[in-house]
Amino acid sequence: MKKIKEEQKRIRKFFAGIFIDKEKLEENNIDYPIRLEYYKIRNIENEYGIEIVKTEYREGFIKFENDAITKVTKEEDKINSIIYKLKENLVTPIELRDVVSEMII
Repeated sequence: MKKIKEEQKRIRKFFAGIFIDKEKLEENNIDYPIRLEYYKIRNIENEYGIEIVKTEYREGFIKFENDAITKVTKEEDKINSIIYKLKENLVTPIELRDVVSEMII
């Protein structure tokens, strides 16, 4: 069994989940439900990060997409605030890195 490096040990905690409103989906010509889930990540050095998982419930199959950023901040209140804003603005995994980099500058 391989030994896991200390910096790779992370705790992933569910923060929030939301289905995108049917109206917003229709505006973008999407005819299947989409759920976004937001996770708070913490490593052993108490640095916080974010992961977003997008689930598309298409006819006949389910498609998953995700992205994560580690080491965003050491402040839990700050990461909670960032994740809350991401959720409120329905940020998807593909947008995660650009949006967070703009927020922390």
